Amino acid sequence: MTTFSEFNKELEKLVESFSKNGVQLKIEKSDDDIIKIYGENINSLSRAQNGLEDVMELSYTTAEHHPYWNLLYHCTLISKNVLDKWNTSLNKDDLDEIRWSIAEMQNSCDKISQDPHDE
Repeated sequence: MTTFSEFNKELEKLVESFSKNGVQLKIEKSDDDIIKIYGENINSLSRAQNGLEDVMELSYTTAEHHPYWNLLYHCTLISKNVLDKWNTSLNKDDLDEIRWSIAEMQNSCDKISQDPHDE
């Protein structure tokens, strides 16, 4: 049976072989057995958008099972809206949606302060 560590070593060799042939790749590893490979057209904005997708997944899947879900959900909505319009302009509808999310986050903060989440 192949371990994740063995897989990772083989992947590093593969990335190195492509790099030697001029393909620009960047590999990042975490302590949680997560590997991300970035291609040559990656930039800060696309990295932020990609990372936000992971956060959005958490905010969607926790639903109302965690007292902080609504804060996370609305933070991700605001972040997604801002990142999607990063190279353009936020319009009135965008700003109205952001204001609504801020109001929802304020409501969530009020609820949390009345009934704090104990670990």
